[in-house]
Amino acid sequence: TGSVPAFPMPSSLLLALLVNRSPTERLIQNILHNPFAGIHQLAWFDWAMLIPYFTVLFILSIYGLHRYDIIRTYFKHKKKKTLEPAKRFDQLPRVTIQLPLYNERYVVERLIEETIKMDYPKELLQIQVLDDSTDDTAPFAGALVERYRTLGYPIEYHHRTNRHGFKAGALQEGLKTATGEMVAVFDADFIPPTDFLTRTIHYFTDPTVGVVQTRWSYLNRDYNFLTEVEGMLLDGHFILEHGARSCAGYFFNFNGTAGILRVSMIADAGGWQHDTLTEDSDLSYRAQLKGWRFMYVPGLDCPSELPVEMHGFQVQQSRWAKGLTQVAMKLLPSILRAPISRRIKMEAFMHLTPNITYPMMIVVSALMLPVMIVRFYMGVWQMMFLDLPLIVASFWSISLFYVVAQRELYPKNWKRSIFLLPMLMAVGVGLTIINTRAVLEALFGVETSFVRTPKFAIGERPMKLENKQYRARSGWLPYLEIAVGTYFLGMVVFAITTFNFLSIPFLALFVFGYYWAGFTTLYQEHQNRLRWLRARNLELARQA
Repeated sequence: TGSVPAFPMPSSLLLALLVNRSPTERLIQNILHNPFAGIHQLAWFDWAMLIPYFTVLFILSIYGLHRYDIIRTYFKHKKKKTLEPAKRFDQLPRVTIQLPLYNERYVVERLIEETIKMDYPKELLQIQVLDDSTDDTAPFAGALVERYRTLGYPIEYHHRTNRHGFKAGALQEGLKTATGEMVAVFDADFIPPTDFLTRTIHYFTDPTVGVVQTRWSYLNRDYNFLTEVEGMLLDGHFILEHGARSCAGYFFNFNGTAGILRVSMIADAGGWQHDTLTEDSDLSYRAQLKGWRFMYVPGLDCPSELPVEMHGFQVQQSRWAKGLTQVAMKLLPSILRAPISRRIKMEAFMHLTPNITYPMMIVVSALMLPVMIVRFYMGVWQMMFLDLPLIVASFWSISLFYVVAQRELYPKNWKRSIFLLPMLMAVGVGLTIINTRAVLEALFGVETSFVRTPKFAIGERPMKLENKQYRARSGWLPYLEIAVGTYFLGMVVFAITTFNFLSIPFLALFVFGYYWAGFTTLYQEHQNRLRWLRARNLELARQA
């Protein structure tokens, strides 16, 4: 008793309810529909693959969303960018220019010749050549300095034989005899503009200003595809990251060259320290925690040389990745405890920790194939519902970030950068293994020496690099990159056989990136080996 009688629903009414569903209702049903429901249930192994995979992708997406925030911050504060100093010195201060060297035979002459052209009173200028070279750069640079010194230029030569502290040690040693109130630093591959000092010195009329950083430009940007991509990557840093942080009042870093520092600021912050591989970022954050202000002048650019070979570029990037991670471990506790705003702390955290994404990319790469197999039993719409937000956050942000930077810097011909985006992403993939090693070394406290980036005085025209020295051997790295590229090639084959065509372009980028890095390095080293064999055979023939 009390039961409600059941009345069958007419089939015409049921059909009408199904047909008259709204588009939103049909979309939701498609998303939630699983064609394998009742056939396959996720087991513990499936969840063991999916949970870490999507957790890592979620963390990667946070750093991707931060790129969008950098773009937003840049345009919000763009009108605040530094133009001209508020005041000018009545009496110019003394300035020391430091030129740190280590085995730079191809660029040292150009560096010194351009530096002595600096438009600044000679009686207020001191040029220090800080040479740690162990090859014939040392006697050549010493003779060059002596020649210009006898001609009346205020230049002096300092040679160390122990390389203690590497570049940071050389700069700190130079400060012991520096006579300037300010010190400008230029790496060996830079060409200082003659008006550099006259355009930067007057910002120091503000006694709270500790650093003035200028923008890098590139002598050999159009040398090959790699240098074009390197230029795009660095432009993103100098245009958007430096532009956003400096204008918004956040902490940002002196880049180690093409900048000028107040000597009293260096001393107040604890001096140049060599317990990290990026002594410039280390000093920058210590100084800003002390209250010093940093200025960024994007309108003044200093030409420099980009690495033209893949392994040289990888070595440079891995040094920066390890050094920045070391700075994060050293200074983040102090930054988070400092009496500064939460927004500045958050931006400092995001600035110092992005290289942790490289080990995460290794985890994603390792899990990708088993996850593809597990997700074969999921509906297409379910996969899109999960993947699309992560793709937008993680990967679309990269494209937008670097295209916006190019549009800001080159408003007339920025569209070429769109066609270079696949190359840019592939280069990023090619950095994954070597930068992962660098980050893990930093996290576990593995000490390594400062590995210099080879410089060859290259312009836009191709030259015979097989005649150049200073290359570092790649060892096992290119073989591992080719192996990982082959792993991704297998995933492309699996995607084709399972009709997962949407994932193929994404996977192909990984194949191309790893193969480009690995095969290019092996080819360049093979050419070097052939050149050495030809030289040896020629020498043997002469002796016979």
